Amino acid sequence: MAYSRRVSILIFCICFLGFILSVQARRHHSIKHKHTHHHNTYEFSETPSPSPSPQLTDPSNNTNAHNSANSPSPSPEADSPSDDWNADNSTAASSPSPEPSNPPSGYNAMRAPSPSTEPANPPNKGNGYDSPGAPSASHAPTNPLNGYNFTRTPSPSSGPAAPPNKGNDYNSPGAPTTSPANSPDDGNVIDVRKFGAVGDGISDDTEAFKMTWDSACQKDFAVIHVPYGFSFMIQSTIFTGPCQGSIVFQVDGTIMPPDGPESWLQKNSKRQWLVFYKINELSLQGGGTIDGRGHKWWDLPCKPHKGINGTTSPGPCDSPIALRFFMSSNLTVQRLRIKDSPQFHFRFDNCKNVHIESIHITAPALSPNTDGIHIENTNGVEIYNSVISNGDDCVSIGSGCYDVDIRNITCGPGHGISIGSLGNHNSRACVSNITVRDSVIKVSNNGVRIKTWQGGSGAVSGITFSNIHMNNVRNPIIIDQYYCLTKDCTNKTSAVYVSDILYSNIKGTYDIRSPPMHFACSDTVPCTNLTLSEVELLPAKGDLVSDPFCWNAYGDLPTLTIPPVSCLLEGIPRSLLDNEIDHC
Repeated sequence: MAYSRRVSILIFCICFLGFILSVQARRHHSIKHKHTHHHNTYEFSETPSPSPSPQLTDPSNNTNAHNSANSPSPSPEADSPSDDWNADNSTAASSPSPEPSNPPSGYNAMRAPSPSTEPANPPNKGNGYDSPGAPSASHAPTNPLNGYNFTRTPSPSSGPAAPPNKGNDYNSPGAPTTSPANSPDDGNVIDVRKFGAVGDGISDDTEAFKMTWDSACQKDFAVIHVPYGFSFMIQSTIFTGPCQGSIVFQVDGTIMPPDGPESWLQKNSKRQWLVFYKINELSLQGGGTIDGRGHKWWDLPCKPHKGINGTTSPGPCDSPIALRFFMSSNLTVQRLRIKDSPQFHFRFDNCKNVHIESIHITAPALSPNTDGIHIENTNGVEIYNSVISNGDDCVSIGSGCYDVDIRNITCGPGHGISIGSLGNHNSRACVSNITVRDSVIKVSNNGVRIKTWQGGSGAVSGITFSNIHMNNVRNPIIIDQYYCLTKDCTNKTSAVYVSDILYSNIKGTYDIRSPPMHFACSDTVPCTNLTLSEVELLPAKGDLVSDPFCWNAYGDLPTLTIPPVSCLLEGIPRSLLDNEIDHC
């Protein structure tokens, strides 16, 4: 009996121990499982999703904003005016700021530095490029390039372009040049080398450029690409429209004409080089150079700077304008460098909505008739943030122009910014609503000028010259209604009527060889409503302040001026009351 009780107790203890061990095992397993699961959750991290690739914006919808000008235009072979032959010393200006950032993928474009790293560009430092915060005008043509902005590798400061086998297109430095067969092309970007352009500066690439233009002209949108590192020689050519859609002429390399009159083809016009005719929505842009190679043209015996005291010799005298635009609309010219044109650098005839920005024009001060930008019968013009240094007018505004806004221009050496000459050969001229502001004119023969011939008719009105700094300028403020290039000009009873001219906040220094203000108005058609406010002009040398000159000029002085202007007449001249004046 006692034995049986001991066995029962032993069995109970064994069962109880087994139960305890089983419970402990289950508990340990549960704790171990929870611990392991906790680590798995902590160490897991989600792989970030890749950022989407940049998308190209379709630019084909930005076309046909406005129609061409309705006034009749000269043919592309029309004569160009050839007046004003004086000069001054030339200076170099700073290079344009880099292209906008965010180039499209697939085009090997270098990313440009952020604009915030660029210094502000006050006009007195001669760097008018991409003025920060300057509002763009509401009617400026839309740039059809959109996402296609190429960024140019900075070109060397001197010397010829790199040979093709070392071409540094717009790839990173040292990268091999993309061959035309393998160049990036989405169907809209056309490299001129695909049509056989060589780009060695010697071969004639005219036909290749013509074929490229014809191909681009048939597309809804096209980019003609002139690659960096190449120099393309082109004969006198007319690029004709209308085209199917908008075109971007992207010049990253160098374009040049034949070298001088002897190399010019006899069948080609010697009055023009590159002409754009009846084009709507064209953007001519890039970081490249258009080299006019004008030196041999300037040396023709007929050019007055070659002879003694400006005399000339008989002989052929036609010289080509570098870039001409006829009967075209919605034009953009930006970020280009153009130099040494045989005659005018740019000329616009019968055009509408022209936006020019951040360009750099240079030619020697003694280069004859090398106006920077000339406009004729053209309206809706904006010229912003540019540097122009040449042998004639920085900007010249001819008859038939209105709604012109010029801002932040560094001009000079040269002949200043001119309205005219107007009324030549007894013609009728109308110019109105012109504004020149926030600019610098330095070491120039003239500052802001209005010039008309005797015998003309029509009117110049609604002109504002505002916030302009003069630096050693001869004739800072001038109206000359006796403009003449020879000594046999005679006074005539008719004249272009000049009225409603405002000069505001014009300060700086003048060359003492001429008075700081010169108002020479017609005997029979006086200048009226001339307003001078906050004008302060001091001699660049010495202490003697010259008196202003006035002849038959009527106006008002809201503020005191330096020097004092006592020669302006008050009221309305009787000759205007007695005679009918053409007010356009």
